[in-house]
Amino acid sequence: MEKLKRRSALTGLGALSFGMLTPSLSKGDVLAKPYTVKQQTITTDILVVGGGTAGVVAAIQAGRAGRKVILVENGSQLGGTTTTGGVAFPGIFFAWGKQVISGIGWEMVQEAVAMNDDTLPDFSIPHGRQHPKHQVRLNGQLYALLIEEKCVEAGVKIRFYETPVSASFDKGNWTVDTIGKGTSTRIICNQLIDCTGNAYVASIAGFNVLREAVIQPGTLQFQLGGYDFQSLDLKMIQARYQEEIAKGNLIKSDFRNNIAGLLRSGGDNIQHVLGADSTTSETHTVANLKGRSSLLQTLRFLRTLPGCEKIRLVDMQNETAVRETYRIDGHYQITKTDYVTGKVFDDAVSYSYYPIDVHDENGVVPDHLKEGVVPTVPLRALIPKNSRNFLVAGRCVSSDRLANSALRVQASCMGMGQAAGAAAVLANMQNKSPLEVGLEDLRKLIESHGGIVPGTGQKG
Repeated sequence: MEKLKRRSALTGLGALSFGMLTPSLSKGDVLAKPYTVKQQTITTDILVVGGGTAGVVAAIQAGRAGRKVILVENGSQLGGTTTTGGVAFPGIFFAWGKQVISGIGWEMVQEAVAMNDDTLPDFSIPHGRQHPKHQVRLNGQLYALLIEEKCVEAGVKIRFYETPVSASFDKGNWTVDTIGKGTSTRIICNQLIDCTGNAYVASIAGFNVLREAVIQPGTLQFQLGGYDFQSLDLKMIQARYQEEIAKGNLIKSDFRNNIAGLLRSGGDNIQHVLGADSTTSETHTVANLKGRSSLLQTLRFLRTLPGCEKIRLVDMQNETAVRETYRIDGHYQITKTDYVTGKVFDDAVSYSYYPIDVHDENGVVPDHLKEGVVPTVPLRALIPKNSRNFLVAGRCVSSDRLANSALRVQASCMGMGQAAGAAAVLANMQNKSPLEVGLEDLRKLIESHGGIVPGTGQKG
């Protein structure tokens, strides 16, 4: 009954918003003039920009802790890489037989697994050099529904189809101007969390950001069907593939020069889109066009092969998922040495667990952690230099490139998101900047919402 009431409230809100813009029409009426852009100023305790892996967790954490929260997302759904990007296999939550990342993100994953009648991996069995064995396969569409519901239940006000155009700090508050479809909104907040993945808000706020000369390729997720892999002549297919590459009809790096791998997997996480960049609408457009064009040309080629004449595209994501763009220049930059040695920082607020995982035009060869090593993330790495009342969470964490290639994965981003949300809550309640909050208070708040904090115990 409570959820029915909530749904009715949401429906009413949508009808009210449209009614404010559209005159009453009867059959045959024609609008005499276009509607006007709705301009408004709204206030909140905490503003989270970016409704992806980290942003959703940060917003829910802040909402559940009693703060007023607005979540701005420039797409049509929450979940980011997991949902829109289609990389619906988050990990890794367990390291060396113990759970190291839990809390809100793990809660969401468990519910999605249970509702789809899926099964979790057996985390007690070491994954060895096959770390994907410990990643959890999800129904991405179902996951999007569940996390949206959790945001609404936590009191988070979601604003889809909006993007910031400016951010300024004055007298203890941030003013963020956003534009969207038919909206121009000024949001005044006390604490601001950038979960865009691109350090986009940090950049427009004037903070320094870091970027590599060459960034990792992105991936367009898709699924192929209509063929029997076991019956294919892979030697012949590989030879034909090399011929098309030599002619310039196909590009070797698009599928890591591995046509057999593409057919074996039927798609999934196999394509590489070089230079894929989601920072701006223009660069993301290019990434999407390159990914789709590459897939279409390869699909046409495959249909010329014996045994693949009826191959078809079963499913495809709407966007090319992106691995790397900008990172903040934070109060501390996590290095590869910090990461691979499992350095436990004095201000550690979450764990990360994943191999060093840099993709390039030749593919990827993960560099696995030594047994027993579990890296940590310090609060300082979530805060840009010279900032106040500002945090980030997710892949734009302050780190060098090699450390970032591991920190960027979903479970790690969930841990960072919960830590950032909790830090923003305490900073708001205590009228402080996040670096000024007591670490003991922060750790207690994270743990009270199910999170795991380095140095304070782990779940067996």
